[in-house]
Amino acid sequence: MLMIIVLAVIIIIAAVLIFAATKPDTFRVERSADIKAAPEQVFAQINDLHNWRAWSTWEKMDPNMKKTFSGSAQGKRAVYAWEGNSKVGKGKMEITESIPYSKVQLKLDFIAPFEGHNMADLDLQAQGGGTHINWSMHGPASFLSKLFSVFVNMDKMIGKDFEDSLANLKALTEK
Repeated sequence: MLMIIVLAVIIIIAAVLIFAATKPDTFRVERSADIKAAPEQVFAQINDLHNWRAWSTWEKMDPNMKKTFSGSAQGKRAVYAWEGNSKVGKGKMEITESIPYSKVQLKLDFIAPFEGHNMADLDLQAQGGGTHINWSMHGPASFLSKLFSVFVNMDKMIGKDFEDSLANLKALTEK
């Protein structure tokens, strides 16, 4: 009987590992919002990493998070590094592209709790006196992240944080 249980556990573990291996080698999370504020106002909030504390959901997850800023004051080559609790982890982001009133691209390097190297794009489009913003994050999916995604829906988890941050950005810029 013990042998049957051990064999069943091995088969289940093997099935989960095989299923994880079939997951895509890349991931993408994307959310958007319509904001009743000019692209210039929205761009000012996302192009200056110092401003993220006013609207980023991750900033609110750890009020004691240690932050450092380096590089440019804003725009291309501006760098923001953080170290916080288990919800925010440790990492840094750098603006790699900044096109006034239309796009901010970020290189994201996560160090803890899991290592990851991704890109994020915040694309702005003028729309009827306001701004349509699209926020996407994409990158490679390691085997560990594929295995994690068998049990946790990463799109829903990260997407919820994007949605909350975009709602905060909307409230801030529509004042």
